[in-house]
Amino acid sequence: MASSLNEDLVRSIVQDVLANLNNGSAPAPSCGCAHKKAAAGNLGVFEDASSAAAAAREAFTELRKKGMAGRRVVVDIVKRLCTAKQQEWGELEFAETKIGRLEHKIAKLQGIAGLPGVEWLQPYGMSGDHGITMEEFTPFGVVGAITPVTHSIPTVACNIINIVAAGNTAVFNAHPGGAKCAVEAVKAFNTEIEKELGIPNIVTIIREPTIESFNELTSSPDVSLLVITGGPGVVKAAMASGKRAICAGPGNPPVVVDESARLDKAARDIIFGASFDNNLLCIGEKQIFVLDKVYDSFLNEFRRAGALQVNDQQLAAITAEAFDTKAGAGGCSHPVLNRDLVGAGAERLGSIAGLQVPTGTELLFAETDVDHLFVQEEQMMSLVPIVRVRDIEEGVRLAKETEHGYKHSSMIHTLNVEHMTLMAQALDSTLFVKNGSCLAGLGSGGEGYASFSIATTTGEGITTPMTFTRKRRCVMVDNLNQF
Repeated sequence: MASSLNEDLVRSIVQDVLANLNNGSAPAPSCGCAHKKAAAGNLGVFEDASSAAAAAREAFTELRKKGMAGRRVVVDIVKRLCTAKQQEWGELEFAETKIGRLEHKIAKLQGIAGLPGVEWLQPYGMSGDHGITMEEFTPFGVVGAITPVTHSIPTVACNIINIVAAGNTAVFNAHPGGAKCAVEAVKAFNTEIEKELGIPNIVTIIREPTIESFNELTSSPDVSLLVITGGPGVVKAAMASGKRAICAGPGNPPVVVDESARLDKAARDIIFGASFDNNLLCIGEKQIFVLDKVYDSFLNEFRRAGALQVNDQQLAAITAEAFDTKAGAGGCSHPVLNRDLVGAGAERLGSIAGLQVPTGTELLFAETDVDHLFVQEEQMMSLVPIVRVRDIEEGVRLAKETEHGYKHSSMIHTLNVEHMTLMAQALDSTLFVKNGSCLAGLGSGGEGYASFSIATTTGEGITTPMTFTRKRRCVMVDNLNQF
């Protein structure tokens, strides 16, 4: 169970009084709930989820006493450290995960400084003949966070900013493939937070995350809210936990290019977005549908912009390595992605096909039909399929089919507003970019802000501090007008 804020405040005051009466030895709370007293950790690092959550619960009580000013301190520390340690942490994550591109690991940490913080939370007031009403955004308590291997430290950092700016504390169960670097970042954050704010364990993390620690976290009475950034399996498990879960699920973002598009710019934008961190981004361009009228011209522009085409035989070799298509593979009949190739670059993929890829090539492409695995699956590697379509209607229809109803992200390159509207209405995606790379949707080359948790499954969208708040209304009734 999760206590209300008022109950927690009263309990905290009572415990402080009892502690003074008993020379600092306060008895356990007698509220009847199952909250666990926090065990000692090492700069927020704990061996089990229950201890980490209990420590975060105690830190939440202390954080409330610091008000908005305390939250700002934490947000500023996270931004400052991500900027100062971008090279060190980028190298640390790249060495551990061995996926993506080092320069883009660093770039993602650079971008943390631009995330919204406490200033995002603005109360709304109403005044009239019957009194005054104020609506404010208040914290949940402790937020349990699951982070992916694709963006380990950046996801931890942006989640901390959003969660703590909203007044909560956080406990992380990182993906095992990126847990070591996440632990080092959390230790660094806590060192500075405790030094400047005097509160330990505002951010906690399980040292060696497992399925068991995930289950323990989602069932902990100290955790009031979950935020999940990962694949369909972990999202489904979190939503079955009984707790409210903010879920950033899978995507398979399509791109449509029509006859009115600036083809040279479209080619550059798509290469930039699809090759970023070797296509690890969930918003990254995964399959391209080009209208027949400009299909050959677009392919020429794509080549001119630096993408390298693979032929049918080479594509078959890469596909055979990238997917296990045997019946029952991985316990199901669905094609199973080869995790060893997630985040693979163009040169590595080319070597599989016996293709000599020039150094510096960022993206491979292949002409396919709509049923090809690289079209249907979220492959997350430096190869994109291109499909020829008759007209805009077919392009949008196939884009919708291959996005699989995730309502995640989609892109279109067109100067025709009607075509933009047709695709927007058909796909209803959380992030929809017109005439730009996917990264424009997160403020890089477009207006707006970033987050590495884009809650498509549960509908909150690109997460902000407001995502992690409860809306509460305070009403004073009387004729209080002064005019």
